[in-house]
Amino acid sequence: MAEVFNKKDLAERLADEFELTKKAAGEEVQFLLDTVIAELEKGNSVDLSGFGKFVVKEKAAHDGINPATKTKITIAAKKAVAFRPAKALKETVK
Repeated sequence: MAEVFNKKDLAERLADEFELTKKAAGEEVQFLLDTVIAELEKGNSVDLSGFGKFVVKEKAAHDGINPATKTKITIAAKKAVAFRPAKALKETVK
């Protein structure tokens, strides 16, 4: 199984690469994530060239089945975040 690379790891790598303190690097990473979240909350998409695009999609209400009781239920409409990887990212991971 592949290892997990998390926010702390990203901050440490940023700190090493740009000679920042780990605290400053962690704040930079958090700022980036907060900015992406704020734009998605507004309904905007976030396009990071060469990496991919985050978009908010509208999911329509639809019928489903409760797996425990097997009864039909209506699943409410909602918004969901989707990620579309850039061609360059797809090619790199291939």
